[in-house]
Amino acid sequence: MDLGGIVYGELSQNRVYSDGTLLGAFLGGVDAQVNGASGMEQVQNKVLSGTDGYKIYQQGNNGVEIPGTLTDSKAAQNGSDVKLTIDSDVDWYVKKVLTQGKAQYHADWAVACVEDIRTHQIIAIDDSDDIQAGSDQAKLNVSRAVSETFEPGSIGKTFSMAGLLQHGIHQMTDQFQVPDHLNKNNQIFTDSSPHAVSNWTLAGILQQSSNVGMVMASDNYQDQDRYDMLTKFGIGQPTGLNLPGESRGTLTNPKAWDKRTRDTILFGQGYATNILQLTNAIATIADGGIYRKPSIVVSTTDANGHVINQPQDEGTRILDPNADAQLMNAMESAAEEYHRTAGIDGYRIAGKSGTAQVAGPSGALDGIVGDFTGILPADNPRFVVTVAMKNPQGIYGGLTSGTLFKQIGEFLMQKYEVPASAPRTGAIPVSW
Repeated sequence: MDLGGIVYGELSQNRVYSDGTLLGAFLGGVDAQVNGASGMEQVQNKVLSGTDGYKIYQQGNNGVEIPGTLTDSKAAQNGSDVKLTIDSDVDWYVKKVLTQGKAQYHADWAVACVEDIRTHQIIAIDDSDDIQAGSDQAKLNVSRAVSETFEPGSIGKTFSMAGLLQHGIHQMTDQFQVPDHLNKNNQIFTDSSPHAVSNWTLAGILQQSSNVGMVMASDNYQDQDRYDMLTKFGIGQPTGLNLPGESRGTLTNPKAWDKRTRDTILFGQGYATNILQLTNAIATIADGGIYRKPSIVVSTTDANGHVINQPQDEGTRILDPNADAQLMNAMESAAEEYHRTAGIDGYRIAGKSGTAQVAGPSGALDGIVGDFTGILPADNPRFVVTVAMKNPQGIYGGLTSGTLFKQIGEFLMQKYEVPASAPRTGAIPVSW
């Protein structure tokens, strides 16, 4: 090539990610030796990594192998391929919605998770952070969708309702006269806005998201039972995915609860969860009351093409079918309250909004997390979608995160060509 001077090459390796900031910190990155340093790269490092081979032979002065001198060799073994449960089309759209939603509502961050109820596979989990897979940021940080914890707020009322039904303390048709504030054990509990004493059923208390109603209905609901029901839903427990930086949330033992905490627990305050836990807990209700661990890996394929499918968790029933059916019915009425912002034309939704105070930089409770979760379609559950934003302008989860839920839900229904819902019948009365 008529090149002057010294020409040399340097052996290098490069791991390429094609989707930019999609699942950036979640996928993570590798180090200089191409070993997983963070994210899924780290979790699946042993499966993905190959084994070096070698040859032992004599060579001439020019480095060429002398024929017939090979004494030992071992072929290199390629690593296995790992197929994730993620639907890249859905995750791409979720990422887009979160990025736009964060800007629209001037939020600090936004996270979302989509779970397939039939398989309990996570088909999308992303956040509004701008981190590229394989970058130094991806290696130094963990996915916000995995690590960020927050109080679920009124979404937590669904788990309390589940306990009241499962323990036979109430039915959704039970009647209450609910004021807008309540003094119990010298602790003042209030609803989000003033109202006259209202005649609500238990289903109406959930629909109206009444803190006071939850406290009134739970007089005979023991502290240990409150705690046990939350743990059965996976709150404060590892998801089993073993993701780097994954938080198990915060749920203290009931012996440590004070007079106020034992009741704030009823409406989703006093404990913290991440978006994965919260989504899978709602998927338990969607799946007829059977708790199954979520999954993120579909299968692995070794160098010889052998496919090993990951088994689905057989699950544990935590709610009787009747209790679960009542809860789904009431959640559908709760979602109808937000049809304008979170509704999807042609599809019934069972859902719940939440708004919870969180500590700011000073430690004072001057921050807000607004979240919304929904099961769709409610009459033939296929997906659970959960969205959360911190400090959105508009505050309430149903009015902020609910609009992002709507966009994601519409995309899912179109992409998967989900049949429209049948008209709703048999709604439990919400008032009397």
